[in-house]
Amino acid sequence: MPKETGRKLIAQNKKARHDYHIDDTFEAGMVLTGTEVKSLREGRASLVDGFAEIDRGEAWLLQVHIPQYAQGTWTNHEARRRRKLLLHRAEIDRIERKLADKGTTLVPLSLYFKDGRAKVEIAVARGKKAYDKRQTIRERDARNEARDAVGRKLKGL
Repeated sequence: MPKETGRKLIAQNKKARHDYHIDDTFEAGMVLTGTEVKSLREGRASLVDGFAEIDRGEAWLLQVHIPQYAQGTWTNHEARRRRKLLLHRAEIDRIERKLADKGTTLVPLSLYFKDGRAKVEIAVARGKKAYDKRQTIRERDARNEARDAVGRKLKGL
């Protein structure tokens, strides 16, 4: 069987980019059981309530929902269990220093397969205020209107 190559997206946390200012991103591997991998290969996962933490020098992913594998037996996994993240020591230390700042958190942005291995992209993020969210929406709408105006001009409308 040929080895998988490339990146296959499983789940994305779009709300995280809306609710947080992203400071720094990291790619981490995950310690998974067999039925979790099979469930992910079916494209089933949710990052909506997920977050990560550093506990005693180890990175953990919490509240990420990977549903039970349909053909799994008594060996099936818990849907919202703690999953260990695989990061280099220097990356964990860097994340820990950034999390020491008030108002920062560690959120998962996306879950994907990279060359056949399950990876998660996590980010050190700061929460946005309501006016920041409105400003972001205003900027996005202005960009879209400008792009549409240029498109209409080019079409001669």
